[in-house]
Amino acid sequence: MRRTGLELSTALAVLSVIAAASVAWSYGLPLRDPDGAPGPTIIRLPAMILLALLIDVIPRIIIRAEGWRDARRTAGIVARERWTPANLRFTFIGLAGWYATYAAIRNLKGFVPVVNHNLYDNDLDRIDRTIFLGHRPAVLLHDALGTGFAAHVLSFFYLGWIFALPISLAIVLVWVRRARVGTWWITAVSIDWIIGVVINFSLPTLGPVYERPSEFADLAHTKTAALQQSMMDDRIQVLVNPAHAHFVQNIAAFASLHVAIAMSACVVAHRAGLRRWIVWALRAFLLITMIDTVYFGWHYVSDVIAGLLLGIAGAWLAERFAATDHGEETPDDVSAGSELRAPNLAGGRPRK
Repeated sequence: MRRTGLELSTALAVLSVIAAASVAWSYGLPLRDPDGAPGPTIIRLPAMILLALLIDVIPRIIIRAEGWRDARRTAGIVARERWTPANLRFTFIGLAGWYATYAAIRNLKGFVPVVNHNLYDNDLDRIDRTIFLGHRPAVLLHDALGTGFAAHVLSFFYLGWIFALPISLAIVLVWVRRARVGTWWITAVSIDWIIGVVINFSLPTLGPVYERPSEFADLAHTKTAALQQSMMDDRIQVLVNPAHAHFVQNIAAFASLHVAIAMSACVVAHRAGLRRWIVWALRAFLLITMIDTVYFGWHYVSDVIAGLLLGIAGAWLAERFAATDHGEETPDDVSAGSELRAPNLAGGRPRK
């Protein structure tokens, strides 16, 4: 198989599916689509990729076509240039592997309370209070930022994850393609997920908002609060009847995967030499993510620290398996006539 830079992420996808199927079989649990009613990811992701593909080719057709009569001929030329067999193969492998890993990890995360009945919230709470000299960090944030307007702002950024991660997938599969940054990013996220779910099984936790809900009762009602309540309702139903629940439970605080993935994005952007505004925007998003996960009680500060370390490790490991930089195709790529290139996101040569 020609090198795509996705070999490790593909292997992790296969391993995660085998692990999910093995745990499900051992405990008599079903494997389910992790998103259910809002629209299965298996449909939503290809739709996003198709939309990104159209955005990729339609402007080129409009610019190059000499009138409406020439549009069909130009569309064929642009499609052949932009979507060679190598490009299509890369996109399919990336999309299939990403979804398989995502679905398997979400199912595995849902199995945690069935497999390991222990909870370590009290231990992490003690660590937090030791770090903050007897105070709980969420309460300190509520006092410093307030519980009204700040709650709505932070909720907006937190819920942005629902769209940000799949959009990043569409970007790297359609526009960045085989560039080092694209394969690096997909592999880093896969590693974060795999290591993260192993930690979830080893140290199950709920998070401060579920352990001490009274501390968060004064926060303004936001969609994040509604999501937290919905997730607890799901967890209760799963625990009551795990073999027949129609959805997966998704509560597992340690370590913070939101922080881990945001940290990986920062490391990849910096070391790949992307433009400064991209790097600083990702750093700002990481900082906001660290704040809002503690503010809303999703995570302990210990979870955040573990997430930072996990994100660094995921990006570091993924760097070893990423594709070559654009302009450094392998002989197979050149012989196939591939025109795979990355957008000019880099402000200079990639950092070593």
